[in-house]
Amino acid sequence: MRNSLIKVLLLLMIVSVFFDCARRGTPTGGPKDSIPPVLIKAIPAIESVNFKGDKIKIYFDEYIKIKDVNKNLVISPPQKIDPIITPIGTASKFISIKILDTLDANTTYSFNFGNSIVDNNEENKLGNFKYVFSTGTYIDSLNVKGKVTDPTVKKMVKGIDVMLYEYNDSFTDSIIYKQKPRYIANTLDSTLYEITNLRAGKYLLIALKDANSNKIYNPKIDKIGFVKDTLVLPTDKEYNFTIFKEVPELKVFRPKEVNKGHLIFGFEGDASAINIEMLSKKPADFKSQIVFEKEKDTVNYWYTPFEADSLNFLVSKNNYSESFTIKTRSSKIDSLKITQKATGILHLIDTFAIATNTPIVDFNRSMIKITTKDSTVIDFKETLSKSKTKLYLNFEKKYNTDYNFVLLPKTITDIFGMSNDSLSFKLKTKSPEDYGTINIDLISAKNTSFIIELLNEKDVLIRSVRINKPQKVSFDLLSPGNYRIKAIIDENNNGIWDTGSFLNKRQPEVVKYFDKKIELRANWDINESFKLD
Repeated sequence: MRNSLIKVLLLLMIVSVFFDCARRGTPTGGPKDSIPPVLIKAIPAIESVNFKGDKIKIYFDEYIKIKDVNKNLVISPPQKIDPIITPIGTASKFISIKILDTLDANTTYSFNFGNSIVDNNEENKLGNFKYVFSTGTYIDSLNVKGKVTDPTVKKMVKGIDVMLYEYNDSFTDSIIYKQKPRYIANTLDSTLYEITNLRAGKYLLIALKDANSNKIYNPKIDKIGFVKDTLVLPTDKEYNFTIFKEVPELKVFRPKEVNKGHLIFGFEGDASAINIEMLSKKPADFKSQIVFEKEKDTVNYWYTPFEADSLNFLVSKNNYSESFTIKTRSSKIDSLKITQKATGILHLIDTFAIATNTPIVDFNRSMIKITTKDSTVIDFKETLSKSKTKLYLNFEKKYNTDYNFVLLPKTITDIFGMSNDSLSFKLKTKSPEDYGTINIDLISAKNTSFIIELLNEKDVLIRSVRINKPQKVSFDLLSPGNYRIKAIIDENNNGIWDTGSFLNKRQPEVVKYFDKKIELRANWDINESFKLD
């Protein structure tokens, strides 16, 4: 019995020691893996010459995955038939490339995987991994680099394709609309680019924000940038340039009926000052109105409806004209809706406006009354917008004052003969101390006109000022908030930003952003200097 007890106690001690050791020795996992995969070897080797096969295998020191290879992989020169890359979606210690296209003789090829190769566990990126080989006897080693930006947006635009077209006997300016480039690179995750493994020669350098990733320029959907001068390699020069959206040739599409008396004409290009003429026989009291939708490629055509199975139109502008016929089917007419453009607060610098969803053809000024809280009647001046969808009531505003706006029934009549019910609005002005002022001293050696735009933190245009020379610009009576300043060098003095044209070799007008956000508080005056190079 005694011996049995001793054996049990010894066993318990051994188990206790074992579990104590187990507890003290339990691994914590160690530091997180932050090392990207490492290349072990490639078959054929990287920078092989006299390449004649169609299979490539690349081995790594750990299991890897390929992510978003279609977005990341850039092959230069591009191939007509994409190679087969495996494995996709599963972990492996190698990448296999099956080339399906015919390779050009005496050419250096580069397969840039971008950031698509990651390790299997932590997805550490093997950034900008390239596999390079040559079908000739040497590897081309020239390069060109620089920066590509988009002047129309403040934020960095990534994923821009930068391309080289070789000047040879078959080169024409139209080649970018028909063929892929000789060499290509991608900005991927910055505005910087570098095209490597180039051979000596003369090239056209362009950049594309390629909407459908086909490496061919489509002006309708792509943004383009170009270097006007011929690029001659070798060169030590960096080429920095901008991309822009060209304005395509005007094209108007067949109209669609929204409701009775309301059609929409879609278009591409510049449709400003377009003329839409109804050719069908019309009644004597016929009225029509064109209304553009902001930021949309559509024109609303409103007309007083009449009985007709179909309508004929002639759409024209300068040398462009096109005829359309549309069958009318709808019996529903849009109801008149009226809204006010301000709610609660009427800012001292703003003009009170009433907006309608259908064009206004008549209004009765005597049926509009503006009064203060103590019933004082305020005189005003009324203005109907060019689109006939806004009625502005301008008057001398006083600070810290309550205003009542009353529109009696049938004050406003729209194109369909519909009128408003009784309407009333209450708005209040603030004190000047509730606002702030931003003063911008524009400094530039350029003797030209400028457009200075004030944007809010969502990049919405708040105000715009045109000046004929560098000078101080003040934006007063601003609500507290965060603002940014944008300057356009308006070289042709037409008051708008002009985009570029590839075929006309015209660069877009220069756009600059002030390099910091301006935080404005109530009753503040902020002074900043904006230097344009």
